[in-house]
Amino acid sequence: MRGEVIETVNGGNRLIKFSYDGDNIFAVLDKIGQMPLPPYITEKLKDRNRYQTVYAREPGSAAAPTAGLHFTPELLGRIREKGVKIAPVMLHVGLGTFRPVKEDRIEDHVMHAEFISVPKESADIINSRSGRVIAVGTTSCRTLESVADEEGIVHPMTGDTGIFIYPGYRFKVTDCLITNFHLPESTLLMLVSAFSSRDIMLNAYAEAIREKYRFFSFGDAMFIY
Repeated sequence: MRGEVIETVNGGNRLIKFSYDGDNIFAVLDKIGQMPLPPYITEKLKDRNRYQTVYAREPGSAAAPTAGLHFTPELLGRIREKGVKIAPVMLHVGLGTFRPVKEDRIEDHVMHAEFISVPKESADIINSRSGRVIAVGTTSCRTLESVADEEGIVHPMTGDTGIFIYPGYRFKVTDCLITNFHLPESTLLMLVSAFSSRDIMLNAYAEAIREKYRFFSFGDAMFIY
């Protein structure tokens, strides 16, 4: 495989054109590459499935949606037995998700576009709901909010989203949220503060620190409603 840097884009990123032997670049990357782990995971990952959700299907994300790491096939089976309907959606996590907000005004921060897909079957499940919509992770939440109209109706979509959710945002379809504890100054922490409140989230994080909860990818989760 050969790579040629053809452009420097926003945020100091590089646009690289690859040439390779084979029909599928993902097969080549899977053979010669390494899992792009967050910098706080220092040990080499021996089993790639440890940093992957059990329901992942499509390659393309720069990281795993961490809230989904808490779910096993057995747990999903127990959830279905309770009558809960599961509606799969997809968001390819981009590098911009992990970048801290450096702007003095939140409104000046620019989110990188991320690819999302909400199939008609999933939209129909959500729109025919009789209970609450529980988003597993900020990625699922951002996906749902990107495709919902002001009446809370979810529309099938495949494309990019650059939605930035921070305090003051009115949620259109997400009723509850399962999420990990996130990095300070991150857009993810702003999203959960918008969903609950800044004071409640600061209290939750203070307890997490006091009780020595685990943070980030393999950390503890919380249920916000």
